[in-house]
Amino acid sequence: MIIILYLSVAVIAIAFFILVLSLTKTLKAMKGTLESVATTLDGLESQLQGVTKETTLLLHKTNGLAEDIQGKVEKLDTVVHAVQDVGTTVQQLNTSLKKVTTSVSTSMVRNQDKVAQVVQWGAVIKEIRDKWFDKSKKEEDEKKRSELKRIAQTH
Repeated sequence: MIIILYLSVAVIAIAFFILVLSLTKTLKAMKGTLESVATTLDGLESQLQGVTKETTLLLHKTNGLAEDIQGKVEKLDTVVHAVQDVGTTVQQLNTSLKKVTTSVSTSMVRNQDKVAQVVQWGAVIKEIRDKWFDKSKKEEDEKKRSELKRIAQTH
């Protein structure tokens, strides 16, 4: 029985030795993996620092652009108000022109008889004038003919 006990202790010792060897191998493999992860994390950290710097610069540029856009929007707002004022003025001018046109049209309708009389009187005056000038022209033509006859007789 003592031999069995010695053999059992020897088997346990061998098993423990094999266990220690496999644990050592596993820990060495794990050490390599952890070193690789540490290297990757260092590279990632430097990349993140670069990205952080670029993000900060981009944020500053974005803020500058936002301020510039705000200033331009305020200037454009002034232009929009000016255009609205021009539109209002044109609208008021149209309203005034409509009132004047309506007033003139109404006056023309009311004074239509007077306008017709003025046109008739104008036609009468033109006839008298034309007759007067025709009469004067005939008299003048007669004088010229008499003169020509007189000149012709003297020659």
